[in-house]
Amino acid sequence: MNKQKILVLDDEDAIRLLLKKLFERKGFEVIEAASAEEAQEILQKDFIQIMFFDINLPGMNGIELCKLVKRQHPIDIIHAMTGYSSLFELATIREAGFEDYFVKPLKLDAVLKAAEYAAEKISRWRTQKA
Repeated sequence: MNKQKILVLDDEDAIRLLLKKLFERKGFEVIEAASAEEAQEILQKDFIQIMFFDINLPGMNGIELCKLVKRQHPIDIIHAMTGYSSLFELATIREAGFEDYFVKPLKLDAVLKAAEYAAEKISRWRTQKA
């Protein structure tokens, strides 16, 4: 079976590198993007169902990208990451279609559990196709 892929979208190199190392240690294949536009290009070419998007990005933000992705692939599992959190933002994040969100600095154990749970869900869904 192929490794489960994860797309990590963040304009901060350090965050992308940190998550890449974390996920790869657990057997995931990690694809990185520094902008929403770069992530869109990747998603047009590659089938990825687990994603972690920074919310505050130059150009298109993570919320706009999540809405686009969810319209095309509603079962994809996308998590938000943000340096700022508020109840207003949480409502917007949920409405956009994010599965969950994480506030920076990230709690790596929680992020890893979310990735592993998403992979389990997708694997289960694939085996339960009617």
